[in-house]
Amino acid sequence: MDQKSALDEFRSADALLEGHFKLSSGLHSSVYLQCARVLMDPSRAMRLCAGLAHKLKATGVDIELVVSPAMGGVIVGYEMARQLGVQGVFTERVNGALELRRGFEITKGAKVLMMEDVITTGLSSRECITTINEWGGDVVAAGALVDRSGGKVDVGAPITALITIDAPTYDSDNLPPELAAIPAVKPGSRGLLK
Repeated sequence: MDQKSALDEFRSADALLEGHFKLSSGLHSSVYLQCARVLMDPSRAMRLCAGLAHKLKATGVDIELVVSPAMGGVIVGYEMARQLGVQGVFTERVNGALELRRGFEITKGAKVLMMEDVITTGLSSRECITTINEWGGDVVAAGALVDRSGGKVDVGAPITALITIDAPTYDSDNLPPELAAIPAVKPGSRGLLK
């Protein structure tokens, strides 16, 4: 699956949004790709993750386990694990830090794909990778449906993304006039900003 086909999947799911959005990183942007919405259709999730799995396999990387940060990475992480024929687990935020819970473990030396839905600043990816490293896992690759950084972000592992776009982000005190003129929306789990 090429980038155009992947973006068409987002468009057909009404998951490629334009306006003024506050991202989970706290930054603002005029573009938002709502992965939860595009992944709510299992057939679409399967197609997107099959496309990404194909790209990952082409890199020659050997993957034994998929680990993703909750919440955004859970669905895409499990579908990628299914596509790659390996197990998938997720980390959860506990007292501000990502941890493995629910009896999940990472075998020392396991070759791990850290899987995200969207990478913007790479903060949650780096936190997830830290947790994997603490368990003795070897992060051989990072995957994402969408890399919003245009390929510029460094998460500590090579990133393979299905969609790579350069969607500028802004601090709230440095918004361009066209964004400052309209209210910010947080389309993720918290809905409209108050």
